[in-house]
Amino acid sequence: MVNFKQFWTKKTLVGLGLGQFLSLLITSTGFSSSELAKRGINAPTSQSFLNYVLLSVVYGSVMLYRRQALKAKWYYYVILGLVDVEANYLVVKAYQYTSITSVMLLDCWSIPSVMLLTYIFLKTKYRYRKIAGVIVCVAGLVMVVFSDVHAGDRSGGSNPLKGDLLVIAGATLYAISNVSEEFLVKNADRVELMSFLGLFGAIISAIQISIVERNELKSIHWTAGAAFPFLGFSLAMFLFYSFVPVLLKMSGSTMLNLSLLTSDMWAVVIRIFAYHEKVDWMYFLAFVAVAVGLIIYSGGDKDDDQSRADVADQGTERSKHFDEEAGFDNLSRGNTVGSSKMGDMSRHDCMTSSGGRETIENTSIGKDMQGKKS
Repeated sequence: MVNFKQFWTKKTLVGLGLGQFLSLLITSTGFSSSELAKRGINAPTSQSFLNYVLLSVVYGSVMLYRRQALKAKWYYYVILGLVDVEANYLVVKAYQYTSITSVMLLDCWSIPSVMLLTYIFLKTKYRYRKIAGVIVCVAGLVMVVFSDVHAGDRSGGSNPLKGDLLVIAGATLYAISNVSEEFLVKNADRVELMSFLGLFGAIISAIQISIVERNELKSIHWTAGAAFPFLGFSLAMFLFYSFVPVLLKMSGSTMLNLSLLTSDMWAVVIRIFAYHEKVDWMYFLAFVAVAVGLIIYSGGDKDDDQSRADVADQGTERSKHFDEEAGFDNLSRGNTVGSSKMGDMSRHDCMTSSGGRETIENTSIGKDMQGKKS
């Protein structure tokens, strides 16, 4: 019999609430991008550039104030920044070649990719209940796709095959980025992660902008109507990137990707109440399915405490490995020398105390002998 109290722990509720907050932020970035597209602005890398700059400035300042040694090698963050920038670029680029329905469906590829990567590299174990929650969530999104087909909102695109391949590649890079962030936030430091992701993301974006989007930026007529959604997109992405490590550390990469499935449904809700648009009834059924799937997946964390404890030692070892790579070898050698000295002193004390015990024993034996003689 299912004990429903285990589903409503504080951790579960916070994870669900934070996941939906992140989903709403993604929804707001979608509306900002749509507004920019209506104004003829098509510069996805430029939109993300300001977000990376904000991450670098805000979290970099905190890191400089702390003056702590790095817990991970800097080139790990270079690779992560490259993967993150290209993931954003590929998925946004895919909209030019295939339909939005195909993008929504194929973007789900990030979920099984994340589960496979966390199982292989992070040794995450998924119970049948969590797998069932994933299936329910994906089934809910498939309902949205069928709703689009039923409503006739499906355009083939100029090159569907190319667009679909771009989405799959982008979703795979998203999975790699999310799993890498989960590993770093659990074994390194969140502020360090955000500051270096922002730094190298900004550098890589600037290089890519100078090559790919230079002419596009020159042709933009900057007005208040164009600058507002541009800045809104950057602010929403900054908040999204800031809170993602919190959810990753709390619930993992899979929970993050499942929570973001509701972003399309929040967009529908906004269209209904803000723009008074009519949508197919399957949207509401899909929203309920994804919500139920999220509850099933995130519930029952108490049952997984033992398995997390078993993996904790592995996480500690990985953290020690990062510390050693970050330049703590001298400190370790100093501790080793100190330990050797302490060991010598301990052995001397043991010999002294042993000699003392022998003296006491000899004295006791002498007294016994004198007692027998008398």
